[in-house]
Amino acid sequence: MTENKMPNVAVDIHVKGDRGKIVTVTLDNSGKLNTVTTPLVEQLTEAFTRFHADKDLRLMVLTGAGNHAFIGGVDINELAGMTRPTAEAFITRLHHLCTAIRNVPVPVVARISGYCLGGGLEVAAACDLRVAATDSTFGMPEVNVGIPSVIEAALLPRLIGWGKTAELVYTGRMLSAEEALVCGLVERVVPGDELDRAVADWADAILNAGPRAIRLQKALLREWEAAPLERAIQRGIRYLGKAYETDEPQRLMNRFFAQKRNGVREEVE
Repeated sequence: MTENKMPNVAVDIHVKGDRGKIVTVTLDNSGKLNTVTTPLVEQLTEAFTRFHADKDLRLMVLTGAGNHAFIGGVDINELAGMTRPTAEAFITRLHHLCTAIRNVPVPVVARISGYCLGGGLEVAAACDLRVAATDSTFGMPEVNVGIPSVIEAALLPRLIGWGKTAELVYTGRMLSAEEALVCGLVERVVPGDELDRAVADWADAILNAGPRAIRLQKALLREWEAAPLERAIQRGIRYLGKAYETDEPQRLMNRFFAQKRNGVREEVE
């Protein structure tokens, strides 16, 4: 007989030598499609917040246990028992989770397998990059149970446009992984057994880049979200200057020149 596991959030830290660390956060409520409850939202928030000041952090990955769901939304049993005050308190906590993800100073990857629905899709939208298995399903079905899609659903028009967002939140229609890729909801779609490889490809690229440059780029991306065009450009000029406050540009440019020289020698030989 299978032992029932308590829902939990696991945090795995992988140190890549002197290249820094990658942290994987796994939500495990697989018996209920990884739906979230108040305790799980609080655990997830703590898991991301604890790394905000970690100078060795290079990448975080969020995933759901098993292959059937990333996050299947909010536990319907908890939703059904809410009143206006408790509903507002819960959705505020979920927003704080999304904020904790967005405030991680390095990229956060959503590794999606299976259902990514409602609050789960809002959490995925709060991540920087999203890769999905080919059999994943995306949707915002809240109106079907009498509530609107709120909080980080406000990020969706920036990702997929106003029309596609309206379709999702008005109709509760589900999108396949391929549709999600076409409309820009995810950046990559791969077979389920290639998800880890896809995440590793992104991780290799990010680890190969300048750590300070990546952090500056993430901060600038956040500014681009709200800033008018001219202000966004001026902020970019300032961030480029900040990059030269350390020797990172010179070191990585010297590495580039060395690789180029080696490549030329190999071609001659």
